[in-house]
Order: sequence, then structure tokens, then C-alpha cells
Amino acid sequence: MVGNIQIQNVNKSFDEVHVLNNFSLDIEPGSFVSLIGPSGCGKSTLLRIIGGLEKSYEGAVFLDGEKISKAGSDRGFAFQGSNLFPWLTVKGNVAFGLKARKIYKEKKQDVNEIINLVGLSGFENSYPHQISGGMQQRASLARALVGHPKVLLLDEPLGALDAFTRMNLQDEILRIKKENNMTMLMVTHDVDEAIYMSDRVVVMSARPSKVEAVIDIELPKPRARIQDAFAIYRNKILEILNYGGKIPEVEYTI
Repeated sequence: MVGNIQIQNVNKSFDEVHVLNNFSLDIEPGSFVSLIGPSGCGKSTLLRIIGGLEKSYEGAVFLDGEKISKAGSDRGFAFQGSNLFPWLTVKGNVAFGLKARKIYKEKKQDVNEIINLVGLSGFENSYPHQISGGMQQRASLARALVGHPKVLLLDEPLGALDAFTRMNLQDEILRIKKENNMTMLMVTHDVDEAIYMSDRVVVMSARPSKVEAVIDIELPKPRARIQDAFAIYRNKILEILNYGGKIPEVEYTI
């Protein structure tokens, strides 16, 4: 199995702001790991480092024993917004990376297969403005998946969607993962989403960020969204993030 990520003593600063502090983490191949933590703690920065999009940092990151030094087709990236090219159809957007790498002719069939995989058959020739936000996000996922990456990096890919569309796409991502057995690493601010989707939840501290806790989600899959065990994990994560306290009582005087 491929897709093992090793993050070793990564330090990252932006000007005078120290974001990641000696950050180390091992991500097992084929696992689904969520990163959760306060805003500005470096979650998205860490994803960009793994994706090879951020190169100015100390430490090292490895994929299957090879040091990551640049972006590559072995890592797919899906962002919070769909980031589709408005002048291209769904099929054109999905095929864009293959054409840029000049391998479209031999991989042409993969485009249709991936579009079918994410449930967009029949919308291949539609433009982004002609489809819903959820469908745009599906197209973005297809674009990230078409190169058959070892690792899929998800930077709050569902954050802008309504609750019902979000839940449907959570299930779609899990189905895709099961069918392709790839490693997935997701940034999210939604504790319940992290519990529902992940094998492990990595709680990051405020910046300069380090690993505050790694929580194994020991619930059978597929998971029910409403179950008592969710509350136990949710409370544990919120307590680590210092959001587990009670609202202080307010004294009133007349």
C-alpha cells in the first residue's frame, strides 16, 4: 500500500509570525486523517507544504520515503472553493491537468470514468455557472482525482456548502476513498465532520502550532451520524481545544 506521509520537525514562519513549531506527524497509508485546530494555526499551510506548493520551511516531509520538494501528480488537491475555470466545461476542467502534462490522449478514458465516479455523468458539457455549488465541488474533486494520486489533500472542501449537500458529499468522498484505497488528509473546522469521516483526528494547538493530540476514532464504518459515541469524541476534542467549558452564570441585581 502506498501513500505514507512523514512530517519531520517542520518549522514555518511568515515574516515575524511563527506558524508551525517543530511539527511532526506520521500518516499511515490508506488512512483518512483530519486536521482540526484554531484559525490561523497552520492547517492549510501544512497541506500546502505536503502538496509541494510551499517550499520555504525548515524540516522535511516524505511521501513513501521520497522527500517532497515540489508539486506532483501523486498528490491531488481540492480547495474550499471549487476553483473551476469558468470558461471550461466540467469535462474541460477535469481534463485540464492531463492536457497540461501532455498525457491527455492516453488518459482520455480516465476523464469519463472520474466524472462518472463523482456522479456528474450527463453534465460533462455544462459550464460551472450552469451547475449547483455541490456539483461544482464534485467537479473539483474529479479534477483532483483524475491523475490517480496516492494522496488526496482536502482543504475545507465542503465548508461553503449547505448542510444537506455537505453530508451527501461527505459520503461521496468516503465512497471514493473506499473504492480507490488512497490516503486522504483533510482540514476542517467541523468537529462532527472530522469524527464522521476520519480514522484519526489530529488536534493542532494555537500557533506556533504543534500536535496537541491524536485521537483514533474507533467507530465502525459506515457510521451513523446520530449516536452516543459521537458526543464522547466531540466533548474530548472540544476540551482539548478549550471549548468544553460551561457558559458562566451571570448574576443579576435589581
